[in-house]
Amino acid sequence: MVNGYIPRLADAELERSLRRQGGVLIQGPKGCGKTETAKQQAASFLNVETDPGVTLAMDNDPRLLLEGATPRLIDEWQLQPRLWDFARHVIDERQAKGQFIFTGSTAPGADATSHSGAGRFARMTMSTMTLFETGESDGSVSLAAAVAGDPLPFSTPDLTLPQLAERVCRGGLPYNVGLPTDDSLENVRDYVQTVANVDIHTVGGVNRDSERVLRMIRSLARGVGTELELQTIATDSDTSRETTRDYLDALASIFVSVDQPAWFTHLRSKATLRKAPKRHLADPSFAMAALDRGPEHLLRDPAYFGQLFESLVVHELRALTGRTVHHARLNTKLEVDAVANVGGRDVLVEVKLGYTPEVIEHAAGTLKRFAGHLEDDPALVVITSGGPALRRSDGVAVIPIGALGP
Repeated sequence: MVNGYIPRLADAELERSLRRQGGVLIQGPKGCGKTETAKQQAASFLNVETDPGVTLAMDNDPRLLLEGATPRLIDEWQLQPRLWDFARHVIDERQAKGQFIFTGSTAPGADATSHSGAGRFARMTMSTMTLFETGESDGSVSLAAAVAGDPLPFSTPDLTLPQLAERVCRGGLPYNVGLPTDDSLENVRDYVQTVANVDIHTVGGVNRDSERVLRMIRSLARGVGTELELQTIATDSDTSRETTRDYLDALASIFVSVDQPAWFTHLRSKATLRKAPKRHLADPSFAMAALDRGPEHLLRDPAYFGQLFESLVVHELRALTGRTVHHARLNTKLEVDAVANVGGRDVLVEVKLGYTPEVIEHAAGTLKRFAGHLEDDPALVVITSGGPALRRSDGVAVIPIGALGP
């Protein structure tokens, strides 16, 4: 494992957020690096889960826990949700920016944030590490520059298909960086098992069935990156629709599952946009761990490899843009894999595991046909598993994932 802090894309966002708001809430899946990222900019630190004085202070004067050099990091704050409102009041009293960083692996419930914190807290959602952050992408092609229409540098990254298969299975948990692949795979399997055995029960204090949780995660894994219907998941996991909905909500609240919502925009044509979200796990490696599969299985199953590669690209785009990534499908069945927003401009993205000229031509054609239905002029990008970076004569940017950077 690599010693020391590995810089994250979230570093700059956190710095900006502390400048403009009194507090910052950082959310995301357990183990993705929230606390370590926050520590880089915090001047004092409180771990609500382990500090022995927390219970006594909460019973007597909770504001004592908020005293300390600022920005003050309050880790696992959701274990004492009343701290949210106390921090909100302190921010109002101090009338100063950058007072608190709250981190946690569970989304705050309505009871925990009866006061939303609007005007006081900025919100960030971190993901597991991107290929750019782990060094598996050289970052030679800036997504922002590509969307702005700048010339693309000539770049043919060294990332091979077998290496990409290993990366998909190893995932982006920071503590896996530098570990042998077999050890990383075991760590991800342990992670998924812990979600089912421990983490899922922290949501609302409900005792959920661990085996059903695993069956549900496996169903999500098989349908990753698709518009998987609730009834399909319920049938796969042998669970009622109501229970399935509760379990899915719980998985989302601990950031293990992440929906890719359907895009809504005005169309110039009479076509209509579908509304169903695509379903993903927070890291594609969670899918492989849930199914107990490894890199060799992906190389033998290119269709499923393509599904997971698309999920990986959506993961990367979320982290690179710091925004929600949508998908778009018309009622005519014409669709694009991802819709992002970069620098205020919409970006239509097609994801292709292959990168032959025929594959690129087909993907570019899909993007141009879809763009023809839109009132605005989006940027068009094809993201591939390999091959060279280039801008086609029709303006479509082609970026291999091993070169993709911010």
